[in-house]
Amino acid sequence: MGDNIFWADKAAEEIIEKEEKLKRVKSYRTEMGIGASGIPHIGSVGDGVRSFVVHLALKERGAKSEFIAFSDDRDGLRKVPSGFPDILEKEIGIPVSHIPDPFGCHKSYAEHMSSLLMDAYEKLGIDFVFRSADKEYAKGTLDKEIVDILKNWKMAGEIIKKLTGQEKFELQLPFLPICSQCGNVCTTRAVSFDGKKVTYKCDVEYEGKNSGTGKKILVKGCGFEGTEGIREGKLAWKVDFAARWRALKINYEAYGKDISDSVRVNDAICKEILQWEPPVHSFYELFTERGGEKISKSSGNVFTPQLWLKYASPESMKLVYLKKLGKSRVIDLDAIPAYEEEVDELAGIYFGKKLIENKTDLAHARRLFEFIHFLKPPKKFQPIVQYSTIINIARPVPEFSVVWKEMEKTGHIGGNKKVLEERIGRVIEWIKDTGGEVEVASVPENQKAFLQKLASELGKDWTEEKLQNRIFELSKESGNPREFFRSAYMSITGKEAGPKLSTLILALGKDKIAEKLRGI
Repeated sequence: MGDNIFWADKAAEEIIEKEEKLKRVKSYRTEMGIGASGIPHIGSVGDGVRSFVVHLALKERGAKSEFIAFSDDRDGLRKVPSGFPDILEKEIGIPVSHIPDPFGCHKSYAEHMSSLLMDAYEKLGIDFVFRSADKEYAKGTLDKEIVDILKNWKMAGEIIKKLTGQEKFELQLPFLPICSQCGNVCTTRAVSFDGKKVTYKCDVEYEGKNSGTGKKILVKGCGFEGTEGIREGKLAWKVDFAARWRALKINYEAYGKDISDSVRVNDAICKEILQWEPPVHSFYELFTERGGEKISKSSGNVFTPQLWLKYASPESMKLVYLKKLGKSRVIDLDAIPAYEEEVDELAGIYFGKKLIENKTDLAHARRLFEFIHFLKPPKKFQPIVQYSTIINIARPVPEFSVVWKEMEKTGHIGGNKKVLEERIGRVIEWIKDTGGEVEVASVPENQKAFLQKLASELGKDWTEEKLQNRIFELSKESGNPREFFRSAYMSITGKEAGPKLSTLILALGKDKIAEKLRGI
């Protein structure tokens, strides 16, 4: 066990001590929120990974624990994500669970978006219980909390103003009915509550956006005035978390810097209005792109978790979220090699291959290694070629068969070959998608005829040795062997040098290379 060296262990101990003192629950629940309105990005997965490892730390201590993924799928659509059809512009303001999936593969827009995030969780090995806000509101899970908050809406408004300076909820109830006429949840305002139903007006103007085109979209309320039951709407964000925490008896939830104000307000609402001690929290900094902008789920070129897993191991992604919560870091394709190699370094520390004199640092590194494996670390050390070494070998010709042969020659094949194959495959994808392939330069006229002659002879049966001998003969016939080889490599790989030419041609395929050489 981690002896409270690691932040997740500290959180687990704090939860247990707090709940034993309060004597209110016998089993624990950690939670993550799933935003269902935009494309999940690399930062979106963080809540899940962090809350899941606290759940694991609780279970390791013999406690009963459940991990909940709560989808905020009753939120209104605020922006059309880049790459999504413009037809969604007419759906802005509608609860995302009530919007048809524009791609037709799921029942709703919300389900489509949630599925992308849940796919990432499953690939990482995260087990969770899924809860939908739309369904929980509809079946009355939050009824008691809604009633308590709406009966004390003036107090809620005062708390919100005190902690954030926002005066909006001093004038209206923190509840957004779904308009029974136009279906919009972003254009309504609740004006009174009689203990059972909310009176509201659909007269708010909301400005949405098409992130792909940059177009601003003004949505106006339809003007309807009426009453609606509390199951036909949703609490405003400033009180929504608090209601969920009490209704579901949540004991832990991590949160990022972007919602710090909302968490402070909800903690206060939980204590002062709902009379429920809020959950233990862990604060984390946000990730940024290389240009310093916060990663956004509605903007273009979203760095998705699926993209990371295309280039790197699940453990490297988990490391991103777990190593230092309070530090903002740049996360993009260029960061991947360093994270992969840090996973290797942690393995060396864990199995005693790399010594660390400071006992606290050693314990922390070992615990971090256990958590990036979700407390199921490998039983023995498995040496593997570094990610950056494979990049250097693969960059001239990012083709698996060529890379494997080169690594055999340099003595890099060993250990767990399946794991190595996976890493080579990921490195090749990384090279291709980070601009590893260079445009083919023009070939000198005096070399074209000799390269095309080589192309005409590639249809024969060749051993690697005989083909290399024939290549040497042609290079001599060209009058400038060095220029011949340079031209051959440039024609095939776009680079001036590379693996042994006969090895390269046979690995990539004689027909494929012949076609390239004929086309110069």
